[in-house]
Amino acid sequence: MFTSIAAYHFVAIDDPHTVAARVRARAEEEGLLGTVLVAGEGINLFLAGQRGGIDAFLAQLRADPRFEAIHAKYSSSQAQPFARLKVKVKPEIISFRRDGASPLDGRAPAVAPVDLARWIAQGTDDAGRRLVLLDTRNREEVAHGSFAGALTLPIDNFTDLPEALAPHREALADATVVGFCTGGIRCEKAVRWMRGQGFEHALQLDGGILGYFEAVGGTGYEGGCFVFDERVALDPSLRAAADSRT
Repeated sequence: MFTSIAAYHFVAIDDPHTVAARVRARAEEEGLLGTVLVAGEGINLFLAGQRGGIDAFLAQLRADPRFEAIHAKYSSSQAQPFARLKVKVKPEIISFRRDGASPLDGRAPAVAPVDLARWIAQGTDDAGRRLVLLDTRNREEVAHGSFAGALTLPIDNFTDLPEALAPHREALADATVVGFCTGGIRCEKAVRWMRGQGFEHALQLDGGILGYFEAVGGTGYEGGCFVFDERVALDPSLRAAADSRT
């Protein structure tokens, strides 16, 4: 059985090439495969291997004070879901290309999975405000599953979100809008940007869909969650679709 982790952390990194080299060396040492992106704004990773190697890798990563608070979301599969290890230095760990979106300048307010599950059941937030779930992922990902009744946008790239969201501004003015994505990283930027654009009741789903599955299961969610590896999608029990059928 292989253990997979999805994790990201926004933090200022003044030596991304050095960090990338250290991460690659440690991942190779532990026999891990997957993708790691490092930028001046932080780190984003999807890795898989034996549980002991994953734990050792995270322990060393967290030994660096910049990454001691990184939170990993775990899942498992019968086969290794990655073909190789890729470690890259990028301008952003998730490309958005908009001013006012960086969580380094302050994290957008978030809602915990257990609270969102309650709001979904109520149809409103705790203040009685109408609830709208905003899917910040692209159309390929959405096709595998999303929250029931979520607002989905016809986008192929995350950078297209601002233009696709613009026609909905007036309709969302009186709503609490909860942005969500796979693991939380796109919500971090999208909702930070939205708050600066006048969406005063916009919140991010803490931990994204995978964090929601981990905390409360599939309440209010239909289908699976697309993931960026050979498993394709995970069900609410965080199992690969292929494994669920065996």
